[in-house]
Amino acid sequence: MSEIYDAGIWKTGEDKIRWVESYMPILTQIRERFYKEKPFAGMRISTSIHLEAKTAMLVMTLLDGGASVCASGCNTLSTQDDIAAALVKYGAEVFAVHGEDDESYKRHLTMALSHRPELIIDDGGDFIALLHSTAAEYSDRLIGGCEETTTGIMRLRSMVKRKTLKYPMININDASCKHFFDNRYGTGQSTLDAVMHTTNLIIASKTVVIAGYGWCGRGIAMRARGMGADVIITEIDPVKAIEAVMDGFRVMPMKEAAAEGDVFITATGDVNVITKEHMRKMKDGVLLCNSGHFNVEISIPDLEELSVEASERKPGIRGYRMKDGRTLNLLAEGKLVNLAAGNGHPAEIMDLSFSLQALCLEYIAKTHPAKPTLYPVPDDINARVAELYLRSRGIKLDRLTAEQKKYLS
Repeated sequence: MSEIYDAGIWKTGEDKIRWVESYMPILTQIRERFYKEKPFAGMRISTSIHLEAKTAMLVMTLLDGGASVCASGCNTLSTQDDIAAALVKYGAEVFAVHGEDDESYKRHLTMALSHRPELIIDDGGDFIALLHSTAAEYSDRLIGGCEETTTGIMRLRSMVKRKTLKYPMININDASCKHFFDNRYGTGQSTLDAVMHTTNLIIASKTVVIAGYGWCGRGIAMRARGMGADVIITEIDPVKAIEAVMDGFRVMPMKEAAAEGDVFITATGDVNVITKEHMRKMKDGVLLCNSGHFNVEISIPDLEELSVEASERKPGIRGYRMKDGRTLNLLAEGKLVNLAAGNGHPAEIMDLSFSLQALCLEYIAKTHPAKPTLYPVPDDINARVAELYLRSRGIKLDRLTAEQKKYLS
């Protein structure tokens, strides 16, 4: 039995899903094939994902493929209650409520796993963590699953290194059809969309400090510069730092950037990237936000320790007033800003990522990989998604001639 905010608000959720469906032609084609072939007939799938319109399309694709699906959120602020209601109406069991506390969030994750799934989709690694601890009893039927976030892959790699991972998982995040586009163009656009929507402030003329120059940081930096910002990158990796310099950005330690920035965006996946050492140097009125998966990159305990007062300045913005009168503004409680304070990545981008998810689950269901480790996305699946994307856009490619193939070999 689902636990959602209100089953009666499904109509607006359905309208949102129908809108994005028009811009997700790859997943729509896969969904049509799944409906005919039923690759998941009789199987149970549990998902821990951001419950919004694009992810709803993925869940509906799995349902049409014959699966019984239990869905939970992966962030307490990214669940859209009308989407949850629409999924229940379509036939999924859903355990998620927007704004729920951490205890309820963990309980809902566990309820989704109590389904005893054969397949899982994880987003950030919370499912895997539970399946190796308090929810281990629900893993008796598990064949394997997919993980699509940088943070989740970091957690899985750590488990592989320690030889504690018990189930096969496919690394969606590192597939070229995912991180080249989702992490870079998706995160770049959706992060700045969320900042602008929440604050109603301009990006042009501001100094934007971006922590981390991985694929997500690259995308944010590209978009910020395109909107007229002066962009500073902070990094720990010398190679990525060189790349940022050659891309035309200033690079410096956070302790130096702290005094210059107007907007700070973390995208590292690590803990305590911005701390009181940096907060003491910041300008009055700065915006602090995070595009990493968990709300640990900006130290909220340090903000609370330094401030004499904290208040909601407007929805999604909490102002922390310092002893000297400065106010530091934290967006979306330091959680994933593009989903906690926005609508997430554009539909065309998630069409690529969720098509990979759907096809990789089908691959696991058919092949039953035995070794409990982290697998790459099969090359033919990555290529198929790319080809479907180009075909949907009417884009054609050159083909090698027999002479060219012979020469290359």
